[in-house]
Amino acid sequence: MSTTPQSNENQEIDLSQISKKFTAFIESIFALIFSGILFVKRNIIVLGVLFVIGVGLGVYLDKNTKNYDHQIIVTPNFSSTDYLYAKIDLINSKVNEGDTLFLKNVVGIKNPKKFRKIEIEPIADIYRFIGSNPVNFEFIKLLGEDGDLNKIVVDPLTSKNYTYHNISFSTSKLTDTESTVKPILDYLNNSDHFIKIQKEYANNIKIKMAENDTIIAQINGVLNSFSKKVNGAQNSDKLVYYNESTQLDDVIKTKDFLNTEQGNKRIELVNIDKIIKDSSTTINIKNNKGIVGKMKLVLPMVFLLLFVAISFFISFYKRQLAKSKA
Repeated sequence: MSTTPQSNENQEIDLSQISKKFTAFIESIFALIFSGILFVKRNIIVLGVLFVIGVGLGVYLDKNTKNYDHQIIVTPNFSSTDYLYAKIDLINSKVNEGDTLFLKNVVGIKNPKKFRKIEIEPIADIYRFIGSNPVNFEFIKLLGEDGDLNKIVVDPLTSKNYTYHNISFSTSKLTDTESTVKPILDYLNNSDHFIKIQKEYANNIKIKMAENDTIIAQINGVLNSFSKKVNGAQNSDKLVYYNESTQLDDVIKTKDFLNTEQGNKRIELVNIDKIIKDSSTTINIKNNKGIVGKMKLVLPMVFLLLFVAISFFISFYKRQLAKSKA
């Protein structure tokens, strides 16, 4: 029974100590705030000057430092995807090296000093990739059994086979198609190897289209001949028996298939007029990401924080020096 009063006394002591520590903590916060007020009061002029300088310099930088993004959506033909990526990587490496002569004389960019960077990435379209070839569906299905399908979709080995790819580059000033977009596309399409493949590919399509036209003409002749026989039989009073087991239905289906193929071949000829076919271009998108355009807010804070940090260091150094001398 005698332990109960001692326990209560211990609890009261603990609560008292906690209360004292909490009061001391609050007082230290108030003391810190008061020290901050005194610091601002002592250095109000310096802080004001630094703030004005930071705002002024930030406004100047925001006005004169700009960044514009540009995008070109392209389709690499004739299995030229790896060639396309290698060329883009080469241009970007020259940008990083500051090789403006290469950018101007080889690529043809009009103002290479304002050219910042260039990148390329595939536009993930798994449905088009699967729909274009049934084999692709089995390929994706097989890979999906061994790993995460989402990772496989963006994997470089898979994504490079997508139809569309996005070339993005940035400049520090406004540009136009003639100054940047056209030179980049001309440079990408300048390949003797792929130009030869392009010519042969186009010739093969034209030969196939000519053969299809011949077959369609022959089918039309067969259908016209059959139509004349049917009309002649109807004009006479003789009965005509038509056997549905004949291949006339297959002939009509073949003609329809060939007409569809001819349309696709004509579209294909349009799409292969370039090795790297551009389908969409967007230029001069002002970039406001990160601190771009926000220097008038960032610089004043940076200057003030630097001044506070330096002042704190000097004060700390003086206190420690005084202690060492004492």
